[in-house]
Amino acid sequence: MKWLLMVFILIPPMALADSLVATRLIRATDVITSGDVVAHGARVPGAATAPDQVIGLEARVAIYPGRPVRLSDLGPAAVIERNEIVRMVYRQGPLMILSEGRALARAGLGDALTVMNLASRQSVQGVVTSAGLVAVGTSAPAIGGN
Repeated sequence: MKWLLMVFILIPPMALADSLVATRLIRATDVITSGDVVAHGARVPGAATAPDQVIGLEARVAIYPGRPVRLSDLGPAAVIERNEIVRMVYRQGPLMILSEGRALARAGLGDALTVMNLASRQSVQGVVTSAGLVAVGTSAPAIGGN
């Protein structure tokens, strides 16, 4: 048992920080699952080091088998698809206006999204706050803020 402890003490910390690589072709828009990644012995800057960093995220680009899974190539899974009818909400003090619109792109929670108002045919910018709901105007939270 003591020899096992000595092995962990003598191994440099960087050797324990393996990068994750793809086990299969992960296409853009695929959601990463536990079987899609495996630890690899080489440390690659910018690459994920633990499965919990990437599982449930969506690939923004194609990631080929054996290639490092870079955190910059992933993002939150889309909750709104292009051309989906969404509900837009505008809040200003006690005033709240609800309207329907068509999403002009795919988007995940917190992503900026352009929506075409179905009644006026005007395009407005908003932020996805939940599946099928986009905050527009002054009710839209700051992008990147919590």
